[in-house]
Amino acid sequence: MHAVRRAVASGVVDVVVVVAPVVACDEVRTLLRPVAPTVVVVPGGAERQDSVRAGLDAVPDDVDVVLVHDAARCLTPPAVFAAVVARVRAGAPGVVPVLPVSDTVKRVAAERVLETVDRSELVAVQTPQGFSAPVLRAVHAAAVPGAAATDDAGMLEALGHVVVTVPGDDRAFKVTRPLDLVLARALLDQEVGP
Repeated sequence: MHAVRRAVASGVVDVVVVVAPVVACDEVRTLLRPVAPTVVVVPGGAERQDSVRAGLDAVPDDVDVVLVHDAARCLTPPAVFAAVVARVRAGAPGVVPVLPVSDTVKRVAAERVLETVDRSELVAVQTPQGFSAPVLRAVHAAAVPGAAATDDAGMLEALGHVVVTVPGDDRAFKVTRPLDLVLARALLDQEVGP
């Protein structure tokens, strides 16, 4: 609900398609009705790529920009959605919000540090990732079924499409661990609006 609420509050989202587990589609539809009355809920697939494709198949043909967003990044501010869409509308085939990597990063094999990686050119990628709808549809049509794709931007890159960045936001962190849930609750308790 928080993720959809923020997407809608951005003012740049006209259609919301949510991909959910097959057994949860009705429950998700009921939960989201007050937030986005026209939300379309479709069952996901076995792999991430299958789920994105199921969602993409439910997006109307006249949509020119598609955002792929991870519900685990439920506190992404509306301004990030707007920035991603603006950059796609300015001509970028693919756009990802990013944050600079602040930790020291090391490449490791078998518990042995092989090298310290120069982080000056590294970024952490967030969502929503934004795409020209025709490009994203073509990339998914060309994808190898069952291939592991960690994100759609990587699929574009693999086929030679340009992916550009916009600034991300610390609040767009993934809620995946118990500590993340504590932080999310604290931020929601302080929040006045989306």
